[in-house]
Amino acid sequence: MIFRYARHTNKLTPLVAFYTNIIGLKKLGEFQNHSNYNGVFLGLPGLDWHLEFTESRENVNHKPDEDDIIVFYLESLAELNAKVKVAEELGIAAVKSKNPYWQKNGIELKDPDGFGVMLTVKQK
Repeated sequence: MIFRYARHTNKLTPLVAFYTNIIGLKKLGEFQNHSNYNGVFLGLPGLDWHLEFTESRENVNHKPDEDDIIVFYLESLAELNAKVKVAEELGIAAVKSKNPYWQKNGIELKDPDGFGVMLTVKQK
C-alpha cells in the first residue's frame, strides 16, 4: 500500500518551506498547470508515503479542528529540539495541544494553513 495525504491550499510556497525547512521533508516531485492545478509532493526518498499539496485559483476555506494533527516520529530528542529551534528562528512557536497525551509526549506546531503538526520521539 502507498499512502498519500493530499490537501488543497492557497499557501503552497509557505507550506513547502514549512515542511522542508522545519520538518525536514524533501521535495519528491511537482507539477504545474495540470487541469489548472499546481502541486508538490513532499516526503522522504524511498518510503511508501508522501504529502501532496495543491493550489489553484479557487479560494480554500480550511477549518482545522484542534485535534486535526499529523504526527512525525523522530529518532531522538536532539532531533526534535533542533526542529523546534529552527521553527522558533522562523517565528513559529509551539502551541499547547488539546489532547493531554500530546502535551506530555510531543511538541505541536501549526503549519501555514493552521493544521497541527506534532513532533515526538519514537518510543524504543
